Amino acid sequence: MTHDDLASHAQAIIDANLYLVLGTVDPDGRPWTSPVYFAPAGDREFYWLSATDARHSRHLAERPQVSIVVFDSTVAPYHGRAVYALGEAREMSGSDVDRALEAYPRPGGGGVTSFTREDVTAPAPYRLYRATVSDLWVLCPREPGQPCPLHGRTTDHRALVPMA
Repeated sequence: MTHDDLASHAQAIIDANLYLVLGTVDPDGRPWTSPVYFAPAGDREFYWLSATDARHSRHLAERPQVSIVVFDSTVAPYHGRAVYALGEAREMSGSDVDRALEAYPRPGGGGVTSFTREDVTAPAPYRLYRATVSDLWVLCPREPGQPCPLHGRTTDHRALVPMA
């Protein structure tokens, strides 16, 4: 499996799933995870819409670091397909709102209607957010009980996806 294969595998997982699990941390260092409907822009940017008073939105206002997991929860146990990521996220403002509205919601995204700038800027209660990924891994594609063909280990089944 090549690095291009890993990138394609990661993109296929991202494209096939509508929700990601967003991990944030509060000012005291307590973690919080939230499932959010998302729209990808490639494999390194993720957009979502959230209320400004949602716990994860309040966390991001103080600590932009995030962790992300995109996975298919419908597969049989030990047949998982997942993307793991670390990065930073922030609320969109200015011209970034227009760019975000081009990506969100995703085309064919499960019946989610489009939004306008007025829907996602003050005084509306919702905002668009973007996570920019710095590190990306995939759950190594393999048969259950087999080592990862990329590194031969059976204990860590994640494989780093190199930056393009």
